[in-house]
Amino acid sequence: MNTGGSVVSVSGTGGLPPWQVRRIVRAVLAREGEAVDLSITFLGLAAMRRLNHRFKGHDRPTDVLAFALPQPDGSRTGDVYVCPGVAVREARARGITRREELVRLIVHGVLHVAGHDHPEGTGREDSPMWRRQEALVAELA
Repeated sequence: MNTGGSVVSVSGTGGLPPWQVRRIVRAVLAREGEAVDLSITFLGLAAMRRLNHRFKGHDRPTDVLAFALPQPDGSRTGDVYVCPGVAVREARARGITRREELVRLIVHGVLHVAGHDHPEGTGREDSPMWRRQEALVAELA
């Protein structure tokens, strides 16, 4: 467990001020007992579709993509990409605020970079990672 400081960079416009994004990221990492250097990048629909196609093989925009880059010294660094356009659609479908959905996506991506994972498909929302995510969203949204 690494409890040193984390460097968090934020780019793009995502509907949340960069200081709030950094606060959310740092809160998640503190609760996980992790220090991770990472970037959060907000992308439009077209850019997210290209990234999703390139790395996941899906030719459509997705809500969040996370790339963890373990370092030789055991530390972690990573990149999280969030698509506010998809977040808005998902928030409307769930009857929640855009802010709550953006917080959920940031938390989700940070948990992946910190080493958590979940199954795809039906077991996804029953996984320990998902339960952890939802507890953090309830606290931070």
